[in-house]
Amino acid sequence: MFASSRRDFLRLTGATGAGLALAGASPAAHAAPARPAEPALVPEADATTLWWRTPAREDQIIREGLPIGNGRLGALVSGDPTDDALYLTDGSFWTGGRNDTLTSDGQLPYDANGFGSFGVLAQVRVALTGQEAYADYRRQLDLSNGVVSASYQVGGARYRREVYASHPDDVVVLRLTQTGGGRHSGTVSLVGTHGETTTASGDQAGFAGTLVNGLAYGAAVTVVGTGGRVRAEGGKVAFDGCREVLVVVCAGTNYSPDAAKDFRDPAIDPLALARTKVAAATRVSGARLLATHVADYRRLYDRMTIDLGTSSAVQRALDSWSRIAVRHTDPTTVDPELEAAYVQYGRYLTITGSRDGLPMNLQGLWIHNNTPDWFADYHTDINVQMNYWLADPAGLGECADALADYCVSQLPVWTDVTGRLFNHPSNRFRNSSGKVAGWAVAFSTNIYGGSGWAWHPSGNAWLCNSLWRHYEYSQDRAYLEKIYPVLKGAAEFWQARLITTTVDGREVLIDDTAWSPEHGPDAKGTTYAQELAWDLFQQTQVASAVLGRDVEFAAALKDLQSRLYLPRVSPKTGWLEEWMSPDNLGETTHRHLSPLIGFYPGDRIAADTSPAELLDGVRNLLLARGMDSYGWACAWRSLCWSRLKDAERAYQLYLTVLRPSMNNGNGTAANLFDMYSQGSYTIFQIDANLGGAAAALEMLLYSRPGVIELLPALPRAWAARGSVTGVGARGGFEVDLTWRDGKATRAVIHSIGGTTTEVRAGTWRHRVTLRPGESVTLTPGR
Repeated sequence: MFASSRRDFLRLTGATGAGLALAGASPAAHAAPARPAEPALVPEADATTLWWRTPAREDQIIREGLPIGNGRLGALVSGDPTDDALYLTDGSFWTGGRNDTLTSDGQLPYDANGFGSFGVLAQVRVALTGQEAYADYRRQLDLSNGVVSASYQVGGARYRREVYASHPDDVVVLRLTQTGGGRHSGTVSLVGTHGETTTASGDQAGFAGTLVNGLAYGAAVTVVGTGGRVRAEGGKVAFDGCREVLVVVCAGTNYSPDAAKDFRDPAIDPLALARTKVAAATRVSGARLLATHVADYRRLYDRMTIDLGTSSAVQRALDSWSRIAVRHTDPTTVDPELEAAYVQYGRYLTITGSRDGLPMNLQGLWIHNNTPDWFADYHTDINVQMNYWLADPAGLGECADALADYCVSQLPVWTDVTGRLFNHPSNRFRNSSGKVAGWAVAFSTNIYGGSGWAWHPSGNAWLCNSLWRHYEYSQDRAYLEKIYPVLKGAAEFWQARLITTTVDGREVLIDDTAWSPEHGPDAKGTTYAQELAWDLFQQTQVASAVLGRDVEFAAALKDLQSRLYLPRVSPKTGWLEEWMSPDNLGETTHRHLSPLIGFYPGDRIAADTSPAELLDGVRNLLLARGMDSYGWACAWRSLCWSRLKDAERAYQLYLTVLRPSMNNGNGTAANLFDMYSQGSYTIFQIDANLGGAAAALEMLLYSRPGVIELLPALPRAWAARGSVTGVGARGGFEVDLTWRDGKATRAVIHSIGGTTTEVRAGTWRHRVTLRPGESVTLTPGR
């Protein structure tokens, strides 16, 4: 179980053509993908599936629709037999622009015009006639094979439809089949969301448009019928009397991840490219398209397995929404297969939401209107970072490349805007030193180098923390070369920003005026900023050493790091201080854990190396924050409790993420999307789905370079027996682990670039030295 390189992955799957509209390649460059003869499907009896008894209601599509995606194209699917709706997105379908005109207070505008918004590109509707009286309906998401399907009975015929977004073919596929002599008749329509006119001819329909910001876009659909007739009908494609119907959709924009082109490539014709891709896909049978998709998807999905125990036959007989509700109302009855499936659902969202295009935003790829809260942006004070906490531990390291590529592409504009605007006299967060260098961002960013809302001086360091995390897992030198300019630019910003003050008679360096997200006063030297600066300096020094460059700069950073003020425990509250004050200056139960960033995701504070007083301060702050909040906040709390080895609190918070969202409350929706309560309504935020899944894996394995700890916070609910394979460990390793009666019984350590680490299980210790590609099997306790 060794993770192949991205280059090998692309070579093996023939996926080099995927994401072409995003990369600005021409249609001719789209190499034909490798096509297995038959789909290598995990049998239904063995597959991990989520299922429902009814179609999604369209007015509840964000809570009930099932997500598909290939990292660029995404859709929410209703599964309605008579009027199936797909809400189609492209990750680059954004309004707005550079947004580099300051507001009167020196901040950056945050609106749908200048800053912009992510939105729905089109709706695809498949309307069937003669199937209104359906029975025995079942809708499911097959996580093992990456396919959404619905099946039902009409008369003596059994109908089935399968939907997925193929990464190798870069299209959405909807295939209608039947057994028992049934026929399909109906129409396929493709409707834009900005008043476009769709035209149809023969078996294809399409439209094109241009947003106010100059972004060109287009979409196309082709319909192929077997044993019947297909024809254009107005702006739709109609089909009559078909035994099987294949619907292939593609959409895209002329977005280019190139600041020199202003992030738009005029050489790309999105409609022509979409038509080329659907035409290529429809020359292949539905079975071969499925085989191509499943082979590509399973090469990622099969890299990790998780078994937390066996659920009962009664639990398995429940549909997924009922199962979520029962698990919540009957907390004493464990449902280990459901809890493992939630981890795999997070992995599914990562695979389908983040490949070689833009990273996942607040809603990943899945949205139901063009007016999302917070514009479905990239929030830089927890949310986009949490989106990638799962990837590497879950064996999906290459899915994290999207975030790195995004930061690299945005860097020229971020640097330019910082140099021109950050030290504006009206910016209350400006550098009082008068110096500015490197790059910074605001709390929100878009895909055009633009920032919005308030300046977020620590945001650059936290983004770098996430990029660095992927390097720690992969030990990929080429990747480190790619992200080094991002690290260095952020470190240069902090070199110019830090100011001197005196604490207990000693001169120290502290951050200038900033905000500890997202409460309390503006202040200097917040714990959040100090910890992130410390981490950034540490990471940049290591990168400099590995790459053999900027030795003097690294030495300067080491000096700055040694003089940083580091947080202490308040004698008043007993908490780790959030501000340079013994007083609590904010909300006690606030959703953010900003002062604990040095504990998770950072490592400066660690359970095995830090003084007991400091760890008590961490624990006391966690206790004060409480055990209930938004889903992403509960996931972060769970991760912290795991690092304190408090398994039951960590598990309780994991279950809180899994609770059903009722009456516009926080929790899990029917489709397992995490819903964020806005009082009178809820919105979907993907961070909790991914952070929650990461929290489950953190209970099973803790790692940092040089240390791998097995079962650090195994809850009683999972203790009887279980196993995981392919779990990533920092330092360049993957781990296969089995346990029984709460103790690790076997561990296989694979090197994917790492050489030396210490494996721990309770008081047991074992030093491992491997060459890349080697493995060793350990029996903890022996």
